Amino acid sequence: MIAFCVMSAILVQRVFYLQIVKGQEYLDDYKLQIQKTKEVQGTRGRILDRNGVVLADNKLAYSVTIEDNGDYSNSTTAEKNQIINETVLKVIDIVESNGDSIINNFKIVLNDNGEYQYTMDEDSTQKLRFLADIFGYATIDKLSDEQKAYTAEDIINYLCTDKRWGYGIDQEEFSKEMVLKMVNIRYAMSLNRYQKYVATTVASDVSEETKAAIMENIDTLQGVNIAEDSLRVYPDSKYFASILGYTGTISQEEYDSMDKETQERYSLTDIVGKAGLEQVLDETLQGPKGEIKLYVNSVGKIIETDEVSEAKAGNDVYLSIDANLQKAAYDLLEEKIAGIVVAKMANVMNYDRSQLTDESDVIIPIDDVYNAFISNEILDTGHFEDPDAKSTEQAVYQAYITRHEEVISEVLEQLGNPNAPAYKECSKEMQAYLSYVISDLLTTNAKILQTDKIDTKDKTYLAWEEDETISLYTYLNYAISQNWIDTSKLKEYMDEESSYSDLGETYQGLVNFIGKKLSTDSGFEKLIYKYMIKTGRITGTQICLLLYEQEVLDYDETQYNNLVSGATGPYDFIRGKIQTLEITPGQLGLEPCTGSVVVTDVNTGEVLACVSYPGYDNNRLANSMDSDYYSQLRQNQAAPLYNNATQERTAPGSTYKPLVATAGLTEGVISSDTYLNCSGVYKKVSPNPKCWFYPSSHGSLNVSGAIQKSCNLFFYEVGYRLGLTNDALNENDLSDTSGEATATRYSSDKGLAVLKQYATLFGLGQKTGIEIPESEPQISDQDAVRSAIGQGTNNYTTTQLARYITAVANRGTVYNLTLIDKVTTVEGDVIEQSEPSALNQIENVSNNTWDAVHQGMRAVVTSSSTYSSLNGFAMSGKTGTAQQSKSHANHGLFVGFAPSDEPEIAFAIRIKNGYESLYVSEIGRDLMRYYYGLADRNELITGHAAEITVTGVHGD
Repeated sequence: MIAFCVMSAILVQRVFYLQIVKGQEYLDDYKLQIQKTKEVQGTRGRILDRNGVVLADNKLAYSVTIEDNGDYSNSTTAEKNQIINETVLKVIDIVESNGDSIINNFKIVLNDNGEYQYTMDEDSTQKLRFLADIFGYATIDKLSDEQKAYTAEDIINYLCTDKRWGYGIDQEEFSKEMVLKMVNIRYAMSLNRYQKYVATTVASDVSEETKAAIMENIDTLQGVNIAEDSLRVYPDSKYFASILGYTGTISQEEYDSMDKETQERYSLTDIVGKAGLEQVLDETLQGPKGEIKLYVNSVGKIIETDEVSEAKAGNDVYLSIDANLQKAAYDLLEEKIAGIVVAKMANVMNYDRSQLTDESDVIIPIDDVYNAFISNEILDTGHFEDPDAKSTEQAVYQAYITRHEEVISEVLEQLGNPNAPAYKECSKEMQAYLSYVISDLLTTNAKILQTDKIDTKDKTYLAWEEDETISLYTYLNYAISQNWIDTSKLKEYMDEESSYSDLGETYQGLVNFIGKKLSTDSGFEKLIYKYMIKTGRITGTQICLLLYEQEVLDYDETQYNNLVSGATGPYDFIRGKIQTLEITPGQLGLEPCTGSVVVTDVNTGEVLACVSYPGYDNNRLANSMDSDYYSQLRQNQAAPLYNNATQERTAPGSTYKPLVATAGLTEGVISSDTYLNCSGVYKKVSPNPKCWFYPSSHGSLNVSGAIQKSCNLFFYEVGYRLGLTNDALNENDLSDTSGEATATRYSSDKGLAVLKQYATLFGLGQKTGIEIPESEPQISDQDAVRSAIGQGTNNYTTTQLARYITAVANRGTVYNLTLIDKVTTVEGDVIEQSEPSALNQIENVSNNTWDAVHQGMRAVVTSSSTYSSLNGFAMSGKTGTAQQSKSHANHGLFVGFAPSDEPEIAFAIRIKNGYESLYVSEIGRDLMRYYYGLADRNELITGHAAEITVTGVHGD
């Protein structure tokens, strides 16, 4: 009892001391110390070219961070939001007042019309993954149909106002731009809400001024700090972006796609490769992580840190790429494309290319050029209405507002008139607006018109889609009656008492929907601007002045005043700016605007250059993505994010003829002594294909001469002979030109099978092995005769043509292409060395056959004055022109190798819609002059558009 009483007294005394004597102190300073382990990423390994030139590096920079680490236990959700939002606003003000920018990697941006829009396609998996993240779902299948239908504006409203998860942002108090910035930061913070000790980066690579201002106010900025960051940088971004890709924070989707073993090495805050080699080699480039033990209090605020292990640098990767060759090839390509654009531009408005009969006659009308500045978002139309808009911006905006109201009124009048004219009776401009309503607004964007329910043989459908003999009013009313319209999406546009069963009320709801959406639709805005330019409501002079007023071009007072006075015309002004490359083909996105160059080592399969034009600035996508810039890239008609070297496929044209010559010689349907006569028209198949030289003809040629002259008839005949029965070949009646034996002795399928066999031998039946994404090749399965000149359904990437011509150059070794030279530790020790890897060796081709093919390709160069500046240097090549359609210029191609006698390198070059192979062959010539030191770089690359000679020759 005594012991019990003593212990009880001690306990009472201790409790009294803790709760009464020290109670308030412990209440104020209470610290529930929880130990957490925080992983710290190592410095990412560098990427270098074969000679040690750094292509991807890291730099130490200051970042502004914020943590949700306040004690809000006595605060309501609204009070907590107010405190955090005030802090966020102060941070935004400090950062932007010092010339720095808030990170913008949210998946919603403001378009030129000042409306919220997704940076992803409306029907993409990426959008659904983003929505699942917003609503807190692990997988996209948990999204309801209503949630899947959320517009970008709906998401902003949800995040600003939802009682449980919303951020309490008053959208009426702030501009949309500010609301988006606040949502961007708050959403990024919310991703760490279960790891409050993990900071969210608000702004990266900030100036010393921003750093100082934050530190001065650190006591009043709850959770805000300055951190040191390792940022990924790309010194020559546009040249290598298509190969390297960029980095960014890992997404839930990327994390979920990993196997469990790989997931253990990553966390959802890691910076990883998002595209290109950065993505492919991510595990190689990632450095071993370090660990820091954190002690946090009950609200997640860090009390103490203790470094357990230090993060280390990742491995360096040396590429097979020659950086100087890559940059030279890119610049040569850009200058040549710019030269073609200048040569093909014409001071013509409202050009109708549908009336063309020859693709070589395609021009680039000046109104298309003016419109490109708006359609490709080079000009910011959203700024036209800003308070600081300049005089021309204001004038154009007022003209647009007037015309915008008129157009919507005219469209609604069409929709409200049962007697509206048939589509084909409308003006071209009105047809464009009506087509936009159907194709873009109702079908692609809103998915109200359900194409999967449409009977494509329905007479009314055909009357609209093909015959164009009915009005949009008639078509949409009929679509409603046939249940082709998803009426559930029209609820908010109909009266509450309206019935879906009433066709008239449903139609009125549809009209209301169209009217409301057209008033804010950015695509429709661009269409109106397009026709304002075509009709002269916006002049070419105004477009040119806008380029100065929005600082797209460096301001030149003299030129600005000359434009205003009329001393300089807008057509001449634009031509001059393209000639000096102040405006580039990649910006304009007009045909031609894309191209590619691939150079290989013929003895190893290493890729020395892999150029895709146009490039982009991957610095703006790395670390934390600039969503506005990313959206602009996706809008650009030149598709900079698309790798034209590895993903763009076209017919190979006459560059395919060395392969067909090899097949014909090896199969015995021709010999090196066989002479075939070119009469200009090939009559053995119908319709009769012609030689590119028609109405002239090449006369009698052997296989080397046919390659040199690129004679279509010679190779038509080879394709034809490959499809003949053995009896026809044995009867030696091949000189017959009438085609009498065709019906009984010729099989296109047989010819195609032989051509496919040889295409497969040359590696054209599969991808090249290059480490970055590549499109599948397509060997022709139609028309052996036309397939033999590289047409039919042949479609290959530039990398695939480069591998094929590499095998021609080295006489039969088909290498797997590679971009990797070696992997080393940060200290320089080699971990992995790339070795040549062959897909196969073409065994059954004789030396005589290779000699004949090489002789023909050598003669292509020696017989033309185009290559005279090589000064005797031995290069071999083959031009190619691939037809797309009569209303689009042909694709130009050139393949080859050098030196001719002992080949070291091979190359393939393409300009999509480049008109003539001559222009592309000049790039090949100059690239060899550069690589082999036959001319100085400054002599070859001038910084101006190349001079173009319009030959009038239709192709080869």
